Amino acid sequence: MSKYALITGASRGIGKAIADIMAADGYNLYLSCIHSKNELCSYASELSEQYGISCTPFIGDMGCEDDVKKMFDTIPELDVLINNAGLSYVGLLSEMSTKDWQRIMSANLDSLFYTCRLAIPLMLHKHNGKIINISSVWGNIGASMEVAYSASKGAVNSFTKALAKELAPSHIQVNAIACGVIDTDMNSCFSAEEMEALREEIPCDRIGQPSEAAQMVRNLLNAPDYLTGQIITLDGGWT
Repeated sequence: MSKYALITGASRGIGKAIADIMAADGYNLYLSCIHSKNELCSYASELSEQYGISCTPFIGDMGCEDDVKKMFDTIPELDVLINNAGLSYVGLLSEMSTKDWQRIMSANLDSLFYTCRLAIPLMLHKHNGKIINISSVWGNIGASMEVAYSASKGAVNSFTKALAKELAPSHIQVNAIACGVIDTDMNSCFSAEEMEALREEIPCDRIGQPSEAAQMVRNLLNAPDYLTGQIITLDGGWT
């Protein structure tokens, strides 16, 4: 039986790696991003041709209710939702603008509300489904100079635990992966020296790869249904 999955923020980094591994496993995909239209459409065609699955790209802001509604108008059924879209912000809270605060909360938290609210009825129809939220270790312990990002990911973790309890009777599992330092464009704000300092703090002595986060998603998709409401840390032993 065909299975359908939505992956947000799928044009690069972790989302792109998740799309590849799920396409290889035979999932038909809906992929979203906000800016990289050409890259996403090209990647969708590549996955479709390579793996023989349907792959539909959508360009829109997952923190915008109208954009999410438009996307779900094209999704008649859904088995898996991967909430990966998100933004970071590095800087002093005292110097952060209200606009930047709202932008981070919209991209990292509001997006989960909009996508989950529309995905749940499709999963309830099947009496089955999986929701996986990509979070961060900063949501667990917080980070100086990343207060807004930490707060948004802490909320993602609480959202995950609460929604898991709400949906467990309907056989829908909700879990999150709290990533450490992963080699993605989100870290481009850091210098080579800063990235090296981070690497030295990590017991595994290296930065994580998007493919490893994708493998953890695959593990959760294949995990027993009894596994729900968990925030799984993937950080090389760092925190």
